Amino acid sequence: MEGKYGVPVAPISTIEYKKVVDMNPIGKVLQFVYTPHPVVGVAQDTLYDYISGDDPHSGKPVNIGIMDLLTKMVNPIKAGAKPNSSARQEDCNNLIGPDTEENLQALFYKKGWTEGLPIIVPTEERVRKMLEGTNVNPDELVAEVFLEDTNEVVKSTVANIATIAVMAGAETEYLPVILAIASMAEPSLRPSTTPFGSMVLVNGPIAEKIGINSGLAAFSAVNKANAVIGRAWTLISHCWGFSQYKKTLWSSLGNNFTYNNMCVAENEKRSCWQPFHVQNGYKKEDNAVSLFRGWTLINSSGAPSNRSVTEEMNILYEAIPSVYSNATIIMDPLVAKELKDKQGFKTKEEFSIHLSNSIKIEAGKFWAADTVQMLLGSEAERGVEPYSTWSRLNNEELINQYHDPKQIRIIVVGGETSPLFIATDYRHLGTASIDKWLPTQNETDCIEGLCGLPDKFNSYDD
Repeated sequence: MEGKYGVPVAPISTIEYKKVVDMNPIGKVLQFVYTPHPVVGVAQDTLYDYISGDDPHSGKPVNIGIMDLLTKMVNPIKAGAKPNSSARQEDCNNLIGPDTEENLQALFYKKGWTEGLPIIVPTEERVRKMLEGTNVNPDELVAEVFLEDTNEVVKSTVANIATIAVMAGAETEYLPVILAIASMAEPSLRPSTTPFGSMVLVNGPIAEKIGINSGLAAFSAVNKANAVIGRAWTLISHCWGFSQYKKTLWSSLGNNFTYNNMCVAENEKRSCWQPFHVQNGYKKEDNAVSLFRGWTLINSSGAPSNRSVTEEMNILYEAIPSVYSNATIIMDPLVAKELKDKQGFKTKEEFSIHLSNSIKIEAGKFWAADTVQMLLGSEAERGVEPYSTWSRLNNEELINQYHDPKQIRIIVVGGETSPLFIATDYRHLGTASIDKWLPTQNETDCIEGLCGLPDKFNSYDD
């Protein structure tokens, strides 16, 4: 069967995604078998019933449909289906005519150019002003993104990102940070039926220059730079096409974190440890932005009189199923100080190693988590360690699910009013330089006195 026509395949999808298959070029050259929906969170017996039951589209038993595609001759597949150039990008490259503010806002909603909140209309004058925030040519390519679900390639230039920065309400001096975020070509959310949360972390002198809050109420809806820069990542992701309803947006519940993506700066002044960007190869005086994404976020209860910080972290992380050992802990400077001064962890790395060794979970509970079984089950079957060994353990045997301390990241944020922390399974997507997008030194110097962090939000030194 192989030879002339290639390797036989039997693509399977749930019936919910048939419209996506139909609009994708691959759906025109491959035959699909469909099962009922959903899959995630469904009992094993129900999944077996899907396979032995009927295809909701064809009416044939699913297992028979699979065998037919693998064993019977079908039409030869036409090779070389190419990605489409995104129509959304073509729209963004065209100017629209003058109109009233109300009509233009309505147009942006109708076209799907906003994430649901009103935008600042990106007039030519406003975009030209925004481009003063960088010396990079407006036509230079910043990012190229491929949308697997719709088979589109979206390319964004400096001018495109500046347009989105205007829409988000950014000040000119925010643009280098927003360009650095876009340059990583990572959306704030990915196509999934589960809700993702995301985070933006800024390090370096620019955070204080442009007023990004790292201290008191850092994650609260009180500070313009945090809100706008975080929102810009959402709008970029939206304009790339990652939130098209029932095309690339499938989250059953969604997540309101994606409105501004938990955007903060690290509180480097009050932290007793190295800044995050220094841990990732940058100098302290460099400016960098890091992106994170994950599923789970749990606030600590903050009971230092009853148990230690490490005990509470162990308890919380035993409740978070670990995929690829990813964990990001966001802690107030008071927590970092206690860990260093009272518990002897001189560096973030030392504490990460401690957590990796001390957080234990029963093997049966680990494999019972849907996300673990879905993403790591095949790894175990292929012999990838430690998952292969863990899959053979008795249910009661303990494993250190956060086995790779390099994937346990520590970030210091907060105003020192309470020794609290946030436990997440966020994965570090990457860190990018902001400095390459900055205007000349003379231009950046002139904003230093205008854009300092307001006193009530500043990382205080007393």
